Amino acid sequence: MKQKVHSESSGCSNCEHDHHENHNHAHNHDENHNHDHNHDGGGELNLKNEILPLVAILSLYAPGVIFENQLHNTFYSIGEYLLFIPAYLLSGWSVLKTAGRNILKGRVFDETFLMTVATLGAIAIHKLPEAVGVMLFYKIGELFQDIAVSRSRSSIKALLEVRPDYANIQIEGELKKVPPETVNVGDIIVVKPGEKIPLDGEIIDGNSQVDTSALTGESVPRTVRLGETVLAGTINKMGVLSIRVTKLFDDSSIAKILDLVQNAKSKKAETEKFITKFARYYTPIVVFTSLAVAILPPLFLTGASSSEWVYRALILLVISCPCGLVISIPLGYFGGVGGAAKRGILVKGSTFLDTLNEVNTVVFDKTGTLTQGVFKVVRIVPQNGYNEPELLQLAAKVESHSNHPIAQSILKAYGGKIDDSEVRDYEEIAGYGIRAKIENRVAIAGSDRLLHRENIAHDNCQLEGTVVHLAVDNIYAGYIVIADELKEDARHAIQTLKRMGIERTVMLTGDNQAIASQIAQQLGIDAYEAELLPEEKVNAIEKLLSTAGKHGKVAFVGDGINDAPVIARADVGMAMGGLGSDAAIETADIVIMTDAPSKVAEAIQIARKTRTIVWQNIIFALAIKGVFIGLGIFGIATMWEAVFADVGVALLAIFNATRVMK
Repeated sequence: MKQKVHSESSGCSNCEHDHHENHNHAHNHDENHNHDHNHDGGGELNLKNEILPLVAILSLYAPGVIFENQLHNTFYSIGEYLLFIPAYLLSGWSVLKTAGRNILKGRVFDETFLMTVATLGAIAIHKLPEAVGVMLFYKIGELFQDIAVSRSRSSIKALLEVRPDYANIQIEGELKKVPPETVNVGDIIVVKPGEKIPLDGEIIDGNSQVDTSALTGESVPRTVRLGETVLAGTINKMGVLSIRVTKLFDDSSIAKILDLVQNAKSKKAETEKFITKFARYYTPIVVFTSLAVAILPPLFLTGASSSEWVYRALILLVISCPCGLVISIPLGYFGGVGGAAKRGILVKGSTFLDTLNEVNTVVFDKTGTLTQGVFKVVRIVPQNGYNEPELLQLAAKVESHSNHPIAQSILKAYGGKIDDSEVRDYEEIAGYGIRAKIENRVAIAGSDRLLHRENIAHDNCQLEGTVVHLAVDNIYAGYIVIADELKEDARHAIQTLKRMGIERTVMLTGDNQAIASQIAQQLGIDAYEAELLPEEKVNAIEKLLSTAGKHGKVAFVGDGINDAPVIARADVGMAMGGLGSDAAIETADIVIMTDAPSKVAEAIQIARKTRTIVWQNIIFALAIKGVFIGLGIFGIATMWEAVFADVGVALLAIFNATRVMK
């Protein structure tokens, strides 16, 4: 990947230069626990459809509990069966169906199997209210889980809803509504006020303001004018815009973002994987322990009743259900990903939240990350017979084919039109600058070390600031000074990271030593490396990775345009303001959808809170279950206590998991 570094000057003496670089939301239940809930698959939770069956179950269950003795005393207890069995089937059908399906597939030991065996056993020993209670309260727990998941999904919902439904394509002077997927590059589309911009493109007519809040979280609309690029998924607020499409829908930024949000669930955190493995071994142990509790005491204990020990075994099965863990842990991570999205931070999977917890070194790119990346020409110094307008025109011609922010600032300062036929043999020299033929003369523009590379004599190597040097036919023509400003929250971001206990903050830049030193001092950054070529940045990251320690991780934050190799190499790659860069979306583990460096600290805070809540749930669930298992074996706990130990713990864990959203 090419990178143009315009601003390197070195402390050269006599001007001799020495060159020195992965969860499906909590509803997955170990991929076996499938529900028919209306929100499954990303749709909306329909509370009405969920509550109506509960009302029907309760209308059978409540009278059954109130008049249990009278119903029990009917002929063969038929009254009891008439109320409780329909209630049991209504409340437990999805559990029974899933357990049966999994058994047929050879997946026997899961929470649905435990609940099925426990409740059918309770019915067999005529504990019908308890059997229905287990299924009913489990169903209520599932409803609360669904509500929690729905709340988490709503944080990402804005992203999922920005997918445009249609495009107004201009054909022979008429507008026709077509699906965005059918529009080709180069087609002209028209976007009216209030409509979503359906594809990435360049404005060829009109001015307006666009609402980018769904993508970036920024509430203030952005003004767009003729020639500017607009992104799919943003909303046109004011004027009519004619846009020339520059990318197919599948290649647009919003399509890539939608894809990464929808696939974030596939990248599980290590804690989630641990729980999946834990449940795989835990459940069979529980089943065989319960079997031993049912069979062994009546054989070896005098006066032990088989029905009593079977009941205790069934209680043990219900208590031991790992629902609280299987539900709440993925939900905790899902809430973390959703909470981050709500704050304009796209995390590609819960595994990256886990890695963020171990970060002790945060490395920043400079331009576009800590600084605005909006450059402005502040000084023109011509030499050897050139005047200021001539030098600026020369620089504009040489830079005319470059998209680098520095090049764009020179073109903006020049303001005139450039005849492309005057610029030939354009060549970008990665890390140095540009060479091109202007009116049959070889011109170069770039860093001080480009002058040394080409052996061009010049007076001063110690210029401060971002400097573009120019030469024509190996004769020095002068230089242009460009200014860039720090982002408003850059200093606050570094301070916050240090308060959070981040051990090292580092800046890597292709800019010159003087500017790097000044920026590092202003921001309070611990260390910096300047005048780095793209491959040297990768080498610098390699060194930092080797010194981060066994339990430390390195995060790199870049603007996603030139830093893709470094983003990919870091333990956690974070792209700053990456919506305009395909490389950012594809390479980064985390995409910060605003340009605010403070979001780096916020992402780490969310990751830490997520892990805290997840481990609270693990410890709480296992501790409560351990206590109640002991009580159940000794006959102190009844089936009602078992229901609390199972469903109650799951509910409390779910409520705790949703705190990460706040």
